[in-house]
Parts: sequence; structure tokens; C-alpha cells
Amino acid sequence: MRLRSWLAGLAMVLLGSVAHAAEECPATSNSMGDIIAALNAAPSCDRAMKLFEACAYGASGDVQFGEVAEKKCEADFIGQAKPSQKLSYQRELGICDRKYRNRSGTMYISATAFCRAEVAQRYSRRVLQAGGAGR
Repeated sequence: MRLRSWLAGLAMVLLGSVAHAAEECPATSNSMGDIIAALNAAPSCDRAMKLFEACAYGASGDVQFGEVAEKKCEADFIGQAKPSQKLSYQRELGICDRKYRNRSGTMYISATAFCRAEVAQRYSRRVLQAGGAGR
């Protein structure tokens, strides 16, 4: 059982390394403040997600980065979402929050942050593809 958990963690780290190789983090330094500034400056949800992937620590610090990307994506749809859509969105975020809750290690905290941001990105893309307001 521990071996399986360890292997799952290793797979997440390796997959994260592949994602990071796709683009260099454009922040002026590796500090959390500089990365958050770069995320806030992103012109769109998709760009914020690319930066999040490129700049992620792979640890609990990713929560702050994910929150910025999540909010950037929410700006595309949350204001025009119907109550039922908002409820559906909140349920999907809850699934992310529960997915790794019984796992130990900061990489699982990072995985939760990515899951939440990816949910927000999916909702943003749906609205933008449907011709809704957005960035």
C-alpha cells in the first residue's frame, strides 16, 4: 500500500516536471510574490494556467498560485452563471478538495490546487466557446 502511494507521488512529480519543461516561468524570480505578480498580469485564464504550470513549486505554495489562476478564470463566467451552474461549479471544486484529503505530503496539496484551477478553466472555456463575455 505504501509502495503504491509512493509510486503515485513519483508519477505526479514526473508528470509535473514534463509540464514545467514546456515553458519557463516568466516571473522575475522564483519568489512567491513575483510569481503571483506574473499570474495576476496574465491577460487570460488560459495564459494564467500556462504560467501556473510553468511556475509551480509542486508543493503547498501552489495553493496561492492556483487561487490566482482560479480567480482569473472565474472572472470569465461567475458573474453570468445561473444559480444551478454556480452550484455545479462548487460541487466540482468540492470533488477536488476531497480527492487527496486522506493523502499526506505537500505534492497532494499542489495537486488539489491544480484540480481546482483546471475546473475553473473548463468553465471559462465553455463560456468563451459559447460566445459569452470573457478575456
